[in-house]
Formats: sequence, C-alpha cells, structure tokens
Amino acid sequence: MEKVSASAYTRSDSIALDAANLNDKKGSKRNGSLFVGKFRLFNHYVHGQFLLLAATEFVALSALMSFLSGWQVEGLGDAIRMLFPPLMLAFFLSSVGLYDTRQRADSAYVLKRIFAALILSTISLYLINVVTVWIRGYPLFTLGITAAAASAIVILLIRAAFYRWVDGILLKRRILVYGTGHRASHINRLRRKADRRGFELVGFVEASSHETGEALVDGAKVVTHQACLSEWAVEHNIDEIIIAMDDRRQSLHVDQLLRCRMSGIAINDMLDFFERERGVIELDLFNPGWMIYSRGFNPDAWRAIKKRFIDLLASVFLITLFSPFILVTALAIWIESKGKGPIFYKQQRVGKNGLPFDVYKFRSMRTDAESSGKVQWAQKNDPRVTRVGNIIRKFRIDELPQLWNVLIGDMSLVGPRPERPQFVDHLNDLNALYGERHRVSPGVTGWAQLCYPYGASDEDSLQKLQYDLYYVKNHSFFLDMYILIQTVEVVLFQKGSR
Repeated sequence: MEKVSASAYTRSDSIALDAANLNDKKGSKRNGSLFVGKFRLFNHYVHGQFLLLAATEFVALSALMSFLSGWQVEGLGDAIRMLFPPLMLAFFLSSVGLYDTRQRADSAYVLKRIFAALILSTISLYLINVVTVWIRGYPLFTLGITAAAASAIVILLIRAAFYRWVDGILLKRRILVYGTGHRASHINRLRRKADRRGFELVGFVEASSHETGEALVDGAKVVTHQACLSEWAVEHNIDEIIIAMDDRRQSLHVDQLLRCRMSGIAINDMLDFFERERGVIELDLFNPGWMIYSRGFNPDAWRAIKKRFIDLLASVFLITLFSPFILVTALAIWIESKGKGPIFYKQQRVGKNGLPFDVYKFRSMRTDAESSGKVQWAQKNDPRVTRVGNIIRKFRIDELPQLWNVLIGDMSLVGPRPERPQFVDHLNDLNALYGERHRVSPGVTGWAQLCYPYGASDEDSLQKLQYDLYYVKNHSFFLDMYILIQTVEVVLFQKGSR
C-alpha cells in the first residue's frame, strides 16, 4: 500500500482550513442564485435570467387574463382555461426569439416580435375556439383588441425593467480568466452586450511570472499579483475562474486554485466556458483530451427510438398541414417555367455515418444552374434563383419536400444540415472534426441554423461546424423541441435565407 506522508495531510488540512476562513470572510456577498448566468438543463445550457423573465411574464399575463374576465373563476377547469391563453402567448413569445439570450434589446426588434407573437397566439386561440368549446367563454382575450394591446403594454413594461436589470451587474457571474495569452484572448470574441448577459469580466491573471508569449488581452484588466489569489478572488466576489493558459506545462498555482475551489468559486476550462456561453465547441481551443473527459456524446438507443417515432408522427402531420402550400408552390413553379422545367429536384447529400442519400426540394433555380459542371455555394442575390424561387427560399418553403426525407428515415426534423459530397470531402480536409457531425441524422433545421447566418464559404461552414458539434455532443429531446420552436423565428423573420 502506498504511504502518504503526514505533511501531505497537514498541507491539505491547511488548504481546507484556509478555504473555510475564506468562506467566513466572504459572508453573504456571493450570489449563488439559480438565476445567475447559465446552467445545464437536459444537456443544454439555459439562461437563468430568461427563465425568470418567462415566469414573470406568464404570471403577469395570467393576472391580466383574470382581470379582463372579471375574476370569475369557478373550480379547477376554469382556472386551467384561464391560464391557457397566457401559456399560448408565452409559447409564441419563445418561438419568435424573445427568450433567446442572443436577442437585441432595441425597441424595433422587440416590438416586431411581440406583434408577431400576439397575432400567432390570437389566430391559434381563435382556431381552437372554433373547433372546441374548451376555452369558450373568454372571447375578449381571444379576439379583442383591448386584450392584445394590454398584453403588449404589460410585456413591454416588464422587458424595459428586465433589460435594465440584466444588462447591469445584478444577475451576472463575475469571471476571472487565468491566463493572458492566445487562449485567454478568445474571450474578446464575445463583444456584443447580448454575448455577455450572463457574466461580467473582472480581469485576467498571469498564469506565471514567466508566461510565454506577449499578453494579448486588455492590460488594464490584468491582475499581476497573485500570491494570494484566493483571498483576492473572494474579496472581489469572483464566481468563476476560467483556465486559459496557452501551455499548461507552465507553473500552475494548484494550491491557490484549490483554495478558490474549496471556497465555492467554480473552476472551468475555456472550452467549457464557450460551450456554455455561446453554445459552440470552439475549434481554435479544441484538444482531444477535453473531448475524452467532457460530458456528452452519449448515444442512447431508447432516445433514438423516441426521436424516430416523433419524426414519423410530425412528418405526417406537417405534410398534411402544409399540403395547401405544397400544392400552391408546385403550381407557381409550373406556371413560371411554362410547364417545361421540373417542379421538384433531388440532389445527393451526405447523411448519418457518411452514407449518401437523395434530398428532395422545390426547384428554386434555373434548370441550367450548374451547367458548367462546377459545384457552387448559393450566394446572396444569386442570379440563378428564379422569381418564385426567391420567394420560397426566403420563407424556407423550398425545403418542405424534405419532410418526405424525414418520413422515409433519411433525415430527422432536427440535426446538422446535410451537405453535398464534394463539399464534405473538401471540408474534411480542412478540419478532421467535420466528419463527427455525421454521427447523428441530418435535419431539416438545426442548432447552427438558429445561431449562425446562411453559410456560403469554407469559413462559414467551419463556423457552423462549431454549433453542429455542440448539437452532436448535447442533443436531447429538450434541445430538439427548443430548436423546433425557435425555427418559427427563422421562417417569419427570414433569418439566414438566400
């Protein structure tokens, strides 16, 4: 049996005692609230502040509904029916991106989406009211302009207070970056206010007095004295330290970091930080060791069965629901081409496990779009796109035939978008991780489509790969439902369409 010296126990006891003293020093300054920053829920990181916003708006809209109905609630059935309209509105507020952490806080952005959510919820409630008596008795909220206007005012007031609150420092994790070199400088990629809603960057710590390379971060934020890093971190209410050394073989102050950890300060890698804050696997920071020890990448046979069952039901339902759009689109393409060109076209793409399959779409380009024989990315204002094609591409109608691919099992509703074999071969040469996105079925919509604009270059494809890898690592029923709901915003506001 290996012997451990008494000095080792003394050292660890000393660290534990120091940590206890630090905990006493910090008192109640630190904020461990659920609503500070992001946390993991069903394999996906969600923003605590926006959960609080959703709950606040739901309660306020429920109170408004009760007021408009004269506070007439008799029994559980009435209470449930009264809560249904606010729940429907909250659903559509989410679907148009108003609970997305990347949203802008400007008035035009918010007003357009509130207006869209009110229209969608009113139409949905009206249709439900027509086909069932379940929510009848509340026509004011369903059809009334007064209720819609009142709801908009309530939401705007809540959001005005929320943006002032969340963009301050009240509900932000205080971050200290351990390193000043290349890896540490990646945090500068989070430039927008929306990117930093979950944290406040307090500063950077030099990993050692002889850290190699020139400091690439804001010199004004560099903490040069770290002899008592743990005390400094507690005094400045640090919530989390991000390890971002360019070379971990340098002197790592393990004792100081251990004291910080034992005093309640989280210690995380820069890759984990970007995964949480941006929903990406940052390729520039990637190392195989992180992939091996990180959570995720857990294939589950039962989850695959559930996903396939949902794909089958949803594809049949959506094909039926959108059949009028499918017929009208087919007729429009046939008329524009004077009956000479095909309505649909198929193209080979790479699917799960790298197997090829034919994807089906409405034809949106001229029949001679690739007469040169050269495979091309679709460009903005692409001259090959027809007039009808321009419309159906903006609203993603050209992709409706892919529901057939979902039905027959070539694709799923949610997953990385399938690419052409020529592009896949080229991108595999650029980055060996590109093939990892084929571990799951390709999708009609996906995480990259929500988070990144339309890609038309190698650089765009590698940027989207970071989001695809996040999905492959963390995919779950919850994340799939979230992506499907958020896809409404992509369609309505033409995000990333060309």
